[in-house]
Formats: sequence, C-alpha cells, structure tokens
Amino acid sequence: MSSLEKADKLHALREKAFAGGGEKKIARQHEKGKLTARERIDLLLDEDSFEEFDMLVTHRATSFGLEKKKIPGDGVVTGYGTIDGRQVYVFSHDFTVFGGSLSETFAEKILKIMDMAAMNGAPLIGLNDSGGARIQEGIESLAGYGKIFLKNVIYSGVIPQISAILGPCAGGAVYSPAITDFTIMVKDISYMFVTGPAVVKAVTGEDVTKDQLGGPGIHSKRSGVCSLVCEDEREALLIIRKLISYIPQNNMEDPIRVSCTDPPDRMEMWLDEFVPDNPNKPYEMRTIIEAIVDNGEFLEIQRAFAPNIVVGFARMNGHSIGIVANQPSYLAGVLDNDASVKAARFVRFCDAFNIPVLTLVDVPGFMPGTVQEYGGIIRNGAKLLFAYAEATVPKITVIIRKAYGGAYDVMSSKHIRADINYAWPTAEIAVMGPDGAVEIIFRRDIDEAKDPVARKKELVDQYREKFANPYDAASRGYLDDVIIASNTRFRVIKALEMLAGKRQTLPPKKHGNIPL
Repeated sequence: MSSLEKADKLHALREKAFAGGGEKKIARQHEKGKLTARERIDLLLDEDSFEEFDMLVTHRATSFGLEKKKIPGDGVVTGYGTIDGRQVYVFSHDFTVFGGSLSETFAEKILKIMDMAAMNGAPLIGLNDSGGARIQEGIESLAGYGKIFLKNVIYSGVIPQISAILGPCAGGAVYSPAITDFTIMVKDISYMFVTGPAVVKAVTGEDVTKDQLGGPGIHSKRSGVCSLVCEDEREALLIIRKLISYIPQNNMEDPIRVSCTDPPDRMEMWLDEFVPDNPNKPYEMRTIIEAIVDNGEFLEIQRAFAPNIVVGFARMNGHSIGIVANQPSYLAGVLDNDASVKAARFVRFCDAFNIPVLTLVDVPGFMPGTVQEYGGIIRNGAKLLFAYAEATVPKITVIIRKAYGGAYDVMSSKHIRADINYAWPTAEIAVMGPDGAVEIIFRRDIDEAKDPVARKKELVDQYREKFANPYDAASRGYLDDVIIASNTRFRVIKALEMLAGKRQTLPPKKHGNIPL
C-alpha cells in the first residue's frame, strides 16, 4: 500500500468517526432540539482549540452481532481544549452511536482523560447524553461505570468537575454527575432518574412522566441534584464557560484575578436605609449582593432549591469569591434541612478550591416542627456548622439584621473561625427574638400586669435596646467592627486583601467525619 493509499485510509476512518451514527440519526438528534457531540464541544471550547483523543477506538464486543457494527470513536468524543485560554478536558456522549451507551472502550476513553486532567491539573467537563450501559456488553459496561465513579471520587476536590445533562441520564449513569461539583440541565431535553417511568409503574403502581420523575424542574426545585437550569444547550454551554471563570484550575491554585473597572471604594448610600425598621418585614437579599459585588454580576447556584438561602459566585475588585446569604424574602431566611445541606456543600466546594467565602447573615434560627426534626435538622444543620468550621479559606461575615440562637453560631460566626466579622447597625444578635425572649423571661410579670399588652411592649423595647443590637457582641470582640451599610463593598474588599496570604491548616488526619 502506497503512502497516498495509507493517507486515504486514515482520512476515510476519520470521516467515518466524524459521521457518527450517520446523517439520519444526526437529523433525528437535531429534530429533538439537541446538538451533536462535536457541535457541543465546538460551542463549549475556544475556537479551534479542541484536540481529540481516541477517535479511532472501537468496541471489542462480539456478542449479539456487535462485531459487525463498529463505528470509530464508539459513542463518545474525548479530548482537551481551552476556555478563555485556560486548559480543560472534556468528554461528550454521542447519542447517534448506540444511543450513547457506555461500553468497555467507551469507559476507557473517559478514564484516560480523567487521569490526564488530574495529572495536568485542569477542570474536567462531561457532556452527558446516553442511554446508559450497553446491555450487550453486560458486566463490562457496569465495570466501566464503577471505574468512572471511582475516579470521580478520587479526583473530587483535586480538579473541578462539571456535568451537563443534555439528554437522558438513567440508572447507574446518574451517579457520576451526582459526584461532580456542578450539574447543569436543560429544559425539555434533560432527564435524570435511577429507575424510569416504566419501572416505577411496575414496582409502585405510580403513573409518572419522565419530566415529572426526573426533569430539570424536579431536580432544581425538589431534589437539589441540579445546580443550574438553562433554556437550551447553547445557554448551558455558555454557563459552563462562565462558571469556569470563577474557579481555579485545581486545588493547588488560586482563582484567577480579572481586571476590574468597578471602584473598590464605591459607596451605595441607599443601603443605609435599605433594611426595614420593622424586623418582621422581608427584603430581597440579592439586591444587597448585587450592590456590593463587581458590576452587579452574581452567578447564583441552585436558585430554585431551598430559596431561603442564596449561594453563588461573584467578584470583589476582580477576585473570585463565593457568597452564602440568608434570604429574608423566603421563610424569613430560616435555616431548614435543605438550606443547610445546600450551603454546606457550597462552602466545602469553595474551601476545596481556595475561593474565599463571604457570608451575609439575616437568620431568625432553625425551622421548628416535626417535619424538620424528623427530616434530620440536627444532623443537617451540623453539616453546615462542620463545613464552616472545617474551611480554611478566608471567611468574612457581615450580619445584616437578625442573627438568633444557634443559627448565629452556625452562619460563620467568630466562634467557628471566621476571620473577619462585621455587622450593620441594623444587626440584632441574641439568643432569640425579643418577643419570644420576653415571653419566657417575664411570663409571670406580664400575666400579673394591669395591662399585659402594654407591659409586654415595654419589656420587648427594653430587651431590644439591650440585646437586639450589634454593640454587645462588638464590645466582647465577637465582631471586628460595626460598619456603615453603604461602605460594605470597600470594607469587604479591604478584608479580602488583608487575608490574601492566609495560611491555616487542620490537624493531621485522613479526613473528618461530617454528619452525612
């Protein structure tokens, strides 16, 4: 065979790999409103930056006639490229080839780039669109999933791992995205469930659609599996690019600093009167966040899940930070089971990847009641406490209004190693709210008064004057300062700059035992 003939053979094999499952299956993919594996990679990565591995790999199966059906690439496209010039590794399932089902060689391709991403200290991005394990390969496909799960776990906290669900994701396949740091879904095309509607019907008798069982709405609002929901695939891929911009390459690096045109000493005078005088009146915490961060840009994570707490990424004077904030406009910002777990996971991610945490506090306490107690509020609240206490990244806390009871301690207080603790003049730091405290301390006094209502009001005012303010905590050094609300941006930026060289370690151990 001549050199030209050899080159032609290589070209033919490459053409076959690029064709995937063929024109009809590609057209069917497009009819569903879905992109192909390579189209997704082209949108995700910088132009012409993708370098592909294992394009010519084929499966090794010989059962059920599979030996006659071999397509180069075997249903997954793998390789590396750049996002805004920063190296990332990516795999993209090709649903046009065997429905994107995972085979032994399919898994080997993914495992190879997982190892390369960890070795070279770069983020790993998985674009999932798969029918699950390739049934014809039996145990080999299951083994492949197991090996991928293992790598997900080993590299957790070492390199950032991001999953996009761009089609079905069922059975064992769901556990890899669940282990990764962020999971992004798309309306109308994304589904995740351990068992599908048919199995649910057979086992439990429930009639449920794919969307009701495992669509983006369910996983973003109820289960908390989904980090971000997008309108279409293009938005999802752009969101991944934006998310990557806040995150360092690996656990040994700091997030990159970007140029900032927003003055660090910018003041927002309206913030001084933003918090309502009535302590029971809600307000929108996101308004405060957007007022103090660079250019008002805030990438919120898990917005629809446990909306009584807000988490997400922003920048302060060009530096990436994670923000955790109680949300007074939903359940008064109370901590419940879901909010505690949501915030704990976010804090631990930030700590793993050297991202400072800013905590904005307005919390009346933990949610009372049998539903919360039976659901494990003690255990789940302890997760948040554990996450904050364990974290060694710079931690800055600003108490906006209420900080009551054990929730005050848990929300990154000085007592669990927060570095800088500020409070606005509107802050109320106490064991509990004035009304509840007075009813317990002065119950007999109120009952015996000629005018119980007037007496209670008098006592409430006295309690609020003495305890429901930031000055007692400041006098004891539990607050580093009481700051003017309009100057919050400047004070936080100065604190971040002061903490830039922070080095703090934990006692030598294999790992802590977080109350899971």
